[in-house]
Amino acid sequence: MAHALHPNAPVRNAPEAGIDTRHPASPRVAAADAVERDPRWRAVVARDRALDGEFVYAVRTTGVYCRPSCAARPAKPENVAFFATNEEAEAAGFRACRRCTPNAASLAEQHAATVAKACRTIEAAEELPSLKALAASVGMSPYHFHRVFKAVTGLTPKAYAAAHRVSRAKAELSRRAGSVTEAIYDSGFNSSGRFYATSNAVLGMTPTAYRAGGTDTDIKFAIGQCSLGAILVARSDKGICAISLGDDPEELARELQDRFPNANLIGGDAEFEALVARVVGFVEAPQLGLDLPLDVRGTAFQQRVWQALRAIPAGETVSYRDIAERIGAPTAMRAVAGACAANAIAVAIPCHRVVRNDGALSGYRWGVERKRALLEKEAQA
Repeated sequence: MAHALHPNAPVRNAPEAGIDTRHPASPRVAAADAVERDPRWRAVVARDRALDGEFVYAVRTTGVYCRPSCAARPAKPENVAFFATNEEAEAAGFRACRRCTPNAASLAEQHAATVAKACRTIEAAEELPSLKALAASVGMSPYHFHRVFKAVTGLTPKAYAAAHRVSRAKAELSRRAGSVTEAIYDSGFNSSGRFYATSNAVLGMTPTAYRAGGTDTDIKFAIGQCSLGAILVARSDKGICAISLGDDPEELARELQDRFPNANLIGGDAEFEALVARVVGFVEAPQLGLDLPLDVRGTAFQQRVWQALRAIPAGETVSYRDIAERIGAPTAMRAVAGACAANAIAVAIPCHRVVRNDGALSGYRWGVERKRALLEKEAQA
């Protein structure tokens, strides 16, 4: 009895000479067209190293599977099949290419592991190790290590250490019952003045006010309605600190209260409600534009991402990889996605304009359907 072949199994025998395998009636033509329309094919043609590890492609006529960046001569699209993992390709009967060794750790994966080790060293150290010492601990030259570290994390080792100290300071300020100064020193800062100098940019307020959940901080807010549901706009004395979307106005107000539990939340007056109307008008008619002072609170890396998002024109989309490249951290795509997810100021910082590398919609803090609706409005504007 004949056994059924896997649909993507290798084809051991090439077609006979003189047979037109590209005849319009041939299934091979349809297969080639399907592959050429797949965004992964463009990555294969471009030998895109950034997508190594994201998928593999197999060639039926040779029986091997490869990384997207494989330097071998490109196969004909009708002979190509895509697989999400090495295991799937091997289960279909393909073997690993000896040239690009897709079953070995990619250079990007090696770099990620190296940087992860260095990050743990930085986090465990009382004082930041020198660049030379960090590089030696992972077997690299200082110059090469510095470049690799920044490419993976989007930050220099020094900036990463500073961000980690700030993160520890936030945790200490929230947890400790002792003095603010003790919390600052215990988080790794050797000078309270140095932390206070940067606290407003990172915390959005003084350390004492942050510990108190925003005590003595006035935040005006108002809730309106738009085609996407309820919309909350909040502003500190520095600028807009929140724009939120949702179905339940009361839930939006609770979320703002949770974020600033001890701030003075003040209902907006007529002037502030006019500001909310501007935001609603922008949601409904993106061509109007929206230029507002923002109170942006985040790490140095997050702020770089958010600044890049604000440069995306309405009606256009970019990928996480595009943003990573624009901020000089081409391999930090996951960190970029994390910064987008941390954005608390909808539409004014347009994280909805960032999509997956294949063009598909990715997650959105306020719901994928709202993201889709925003993009459709901007495309029609």
